[in-house]
Amino acid sequence: MTKLNGGTSFRLRVTVENPVADVVYALQRRDGGLDTPTLASANQISFDAVIRIGLMRTDGRLNLQGEFVSGQSTDRFIYVNSGQRAGQLDSCWDRRAKVKLSSLSMDLIYTAMQPGSGRVEGRISGSAPDGGPCCATVNLTDSRWLLVG
Repeated sequence: MTKLNGGTSFRLRVTVENPVADVVYALQRRDGGLDTPTLASANQISFDAVIRIGLMRTDGRLNLQGEFVSGQSTDRFIYVNSGQRAGQLDSCWDRRAKVKLSSLSMDLIYTAMQPGSGRVEGRISGSAPDGGPCCATVNLTDSRWLLVG
């Protein structure tokens, strides 16, 4: 692996805004294990992950990897589980939301790899139109990833 712009990884945060009350959310590891929130309040739950940069893909895009990164190299994403899938066995909900990483720009990633640059954050809605926890492929609430301190 070649060192790119000062590092080979960056920090990423997925924040679930307005999660459904009394429902547990957890980030899913690639091996199926679960991770607890980094920060949680009634209005939001945040999960942090380290994203590694693998060998450059043949199309010139970066190959994103890490313990929370799932999918093929051309379609990487992170799962946010809720209810039973998050370990809350007495929940009536059994859901998983897919947060795509494809909208991460190479410029943003290169900036985030610089020492002291902060982390990349994406925010998603914690609920689906039916009032339950978010599920399926979800969009970022402000349509983009941001670099935050």
